[in-house]
Amino acid sequence: MVIMDGGIPLQAVMERPTDRPAPLLIFLHGFTSSKDRPHNIAFCEAVREAGFATLRMDMYGHGESGGRFRDHTLTHWVSNALAAVRWAEAQDWVTEVWLAGHSQGGLAAALAAGEAPERVRGLILRAPAFMIPDCARKGDMLGARFDPADIPGDLPVIKGLTLDGNYLRVAQGIRPEEAIDRFPGPVLLLHGDRDDVVPAEDSVKAAARYARCTLVILPGETHHFDHDPERMKRVVRDWLRAERGGAREEG
Repeated sequence: MVIMDGGIPLQAVMERPTDRPAPLLIFLHGFTSSKDRPHNIAFCEAVREAGFATLRMDMYGHGESGGRFRDHTLTHWVSNALAAVRWAEAQDWVTEVWLAGHSQGGLAAALAAGEAPERVRGLILRAPAFMIPDCARKGDMLGARFDPADIPGDLPVIKGLTLDGNYLRVAQGIRPEEAIDRFPGPVLLLHGDRDDVVPAEDSVKAAARYARCTLVILPGETHHFDHDPERMKRVVRDWLRAERGGAREEG
């Protein structure tokens, strides 16, 4: 299926565990990743096992979606997330909307939830890259150093890819803590203690700031949660089941 956002087609896969009305979780992958990476598919499997439908999509400039990689920014990704939320709200079978994301997708999900907290029931963030804006302000991004006061036109990054300098300009103006403070719903924050891409300390700080957050640091786990996928799935599945049960009791 395709979700449109400002004329950009976003390729997505929507899967439902039942034909009955159900909550829908929208999943955002990470930087240079895609909706079809094994750890993203495994995560969505766990979500469906908890009774949720899932929508995983390729973000702007990634995978099978439109837009060029070099032109993408966090603003594009937040807009993508909110376009998916709008699509979900138009479906008569969706009872509530949740957001989730990995790495840069985790940051984008957190920003989108902070922008529209009344439309997002809850969040699951796996190794969210909360440090991206700070890295852009300090002039050190993915090992590439630059003058933060004089942004380069091109920034070579991993896998032989290049970002436009606008990615850095946009990132410099983002304050993740403001989005965190605006979101009152339940949050599950997952991080591996062997993550060598995103510091686990950033998740610890974010968890302390969120109003309702469960933080799980997984021993031996990597940035892509490929050490023990079944453990990751179990944590996600159990937390979502507990949250759904709590919501029913409150209702």
